[in-house]
Amino acid sequence: MVLKVKEPQAHEFGYLRPGLVLFTYLHLAAYPDVADALCTNGVTGVAYETVQAADGALPLLAPMSEVAGRMATQVGAHFLEREHGGRGVLLGGVPGVRPARVVVLGAGNVGWNAAWIAQGMEAEVMLLDRNTDRLRWVDQIHQGRIITIASNRGAVARAVADADLVIGAILVPAGRAPVVVTEDMVRGMKPGAVIVDVAVDQGGCIATTRETTHDKPVYEKHGVIHYAVGNMPAAVPFTSTYALTNATLPFAVTLATRGVVGAASADPMLRSGVNTVGGMITHPTVAAALGSESIDPVSALTEG
Repeated sequence: MVLKVKEPQAHEFGYLRPGLVLFTYLHLAAYPDVADALCTNGVTGVAYETVQAADGALPLLAPMSEVAGRMATQVGAHFLEREHGGRGVLLGGVPGVRPARVVVLGAGNVGWNAAWIAQGMEAEVMLLDRNTDRLRWVDQIHQGRIITIASNRGAVARAVADADLVIGAILVPAGRAPVVVTEDMVRGMKPGAVIVDVAVDQGGCIATTRETTHDKPVYEKHGVIHYAVGNMPAAVPFTSTYALTNATLPFAVTLATRGVVGAASADPMLRSGVNTVGGMITHPTVAAALGSESIDPVSALTEG
């Protein structure tokens, strides 16, 4: 068994082999070449991001979502500075000067953490989501200091047009992120505004997003600065390592002691993490995103 953090890179495909159990973030819906490499080489791929509890919680995705969400606000504040190509707006403003308007799309772990940090920096924060129960919870926690808006196309368009910083935090578990900000919406943004698309490792939720790296994290399109690093938590490896291993270690021990067949058979959470077995896709949402058929993971493991 091999434990990693990021999905296998092209130069690592040569290490893949039948019988290997790979326990890592995979994001196969956004990286079909990785799915193809795992299937071609008969790897059993167990994805952190699809290990799911009965209540829908994603315990192995949560720690990196928290890191990325909190980073998104500070990264956005950095690139709003004129020296870095931004509008020259201070996130929290000063007395007598309006603070930056931060729009966060999605109120899951990434979005809520981003909004929380932005509110703490005294920005004007608007959080959009389709789940009104989640918005109600945020409103109660923050006592109205974060503006919550039920998300629809019109609400997104209006919010984005007046934003200084837009943070994309849309998640479809195991699937590709939907595009909720169109290119026309980006064209209508203020010159020097900033977009941070945290959803880029699931394909991105902004139409103009393309994945970037920590070496070259931003690019400009339609006068808007885009930050779309696919592995944001790598910038803070000390924090990220402890946060991730705190969550993953118990599952790794279970896989190591019981084997992937025993672990997946006994634990529904780990079963939901199995994405590939013996050349087959074993997660229905991943399969749908890839235009493939899926097979039950336990059946695939026991038949193999």
